[in-house]
Amino acid sequence: MSRLVLGSTSRYRAELLRRLVAGFEQRAPGTDETLAHGEAPSEGALRLAVAKAEGAARGLSDALVIGSDQIAELDGRALGKPGTIQAAQAQLADCSGREVRFHTGLCLLDTRDGRRHTHLDTTCVRFRQLTDAEMARYVARELPLDCAGSFKCEGLGIALFERIDSSDPTALVGLPLIALARLLRDAGLAVP
Repeated sequence: MSRLVLGSTSRYRAELLRRLVAGFEQRAPGTDETLAHGEAPSEGALRLAVAKAEGAARGLSDALVIGSDQIAELDGRALGKPGTIQAAQAQLADCSGREVRFHTGLCLLDTRDGRRHTHLDTTCVRFRQLTDAEMARYVARELPLDCAGSFKCEGLGIALFERIDSSDPTALVGLPLIALARLLRDAGLAVP
């Protein structure tokens, strides 16, 4: 059996992948995550997922390599990872009472034959109308500074929403497991 590689150092993606398989390694893909000028967030998420799989696959000849990337979109513009408490609160204020689309690109690269299998998931999240106090409490408690959209839906962030429309709830965390399980099965890996 080929070795399985997650082309990401994200603990969130690793936790998700452990739901499907126990044995895999993580490799940093070394990918520049900047969107190209004029690139749509959905296109960027898929392009970056492929780039991450390719980056992590360097030097491997017998591996299935997973790349994934997520880009949040509000009114056609990408929302990045906030990085600071102030930026997280400002991002949540922008999202308050509005719908945000989360595009999650997925690529499974088979280094044995060079084939790339891709999938794009779009999850729509409707935020509640948030007060300044709610946003401050939330950011102080979860510090979602490394999360696009400034929340962690697997934690307290779920309390920020009115609804989530998705075909795969794991996609919002950063790795669409329904699609990934299908791609892994298609590549010959027994899941479950």
